[in-house]
Amino acid sequence: MEKFYKTISVVLHPIVIPTIGVFLYFFLTPNNLESQQKLAILSLVFITTYLIPLLILVIFKKIKLVKSFKTKSIRERKLPIAIMIILFYLLGNTIVNISQIRDLGILFYASSFGLILIYFLFGFNLKTSIHLMSIGIATSFFLILGEVYPINYVPIIVIGFLFAGLLGNARLYLNAHTTTEVYLGFFTGFIAPISVYLFL
Repeated sequence: MEKFYKTISVVLHPIVIPTIGVFLYFFLTPNNLESQQKLAILSLVFITTYLIPLLILVIFKKIKLVKSFKTKSIRERKLPIAIMIILFYLLGNTIVNISQIRDLGILFYASSFGLILIYFLFGFNLKTSIHLMSIGIATSFFLILGEVYPINYVPIIVIGFLFAGLLGNARLYLNAHTTTEVYLGFFTGFIAPISVYLFL
């Protein structure tokens, strides 16, 4: 069972979810972009939200700013999250200027905002689950898209909730978070896209 839950945590890792979300967006949402343009944007997202964070952790581990890639303590999480807040915001600024996919910018502004909330919660000694925040953002994002486009995103939203439950159980089983931190993670993620959509 432990191996299964570790696999779930890796497959649904926060640095993987944005790329999956963009892929689903291009697959399910109408737009006028050419295949090469979609690939270029997908590549940009993958580099910014997967490769760069991975590289940052490797460097931080090398210079002993973090003990492991799991960044178990709040102290170890602060600097990587601060960097990711900036990266997601800049990515959102880039995407939102492409008129055909402007609404995709919500996903990245929401990720930046969600991480700001998580950073704020560090002050209350809460190591809020970034895994659950990411799946919460993705689920809420497609809920918003359902209001924008005449497309049925319900299956994606339901799968999002199911994955959130599975991922929450995994994080609890692996003693990575408390129940409060798991629920806070999903709630923080879920409200972030809605907040950005209302004020963007």
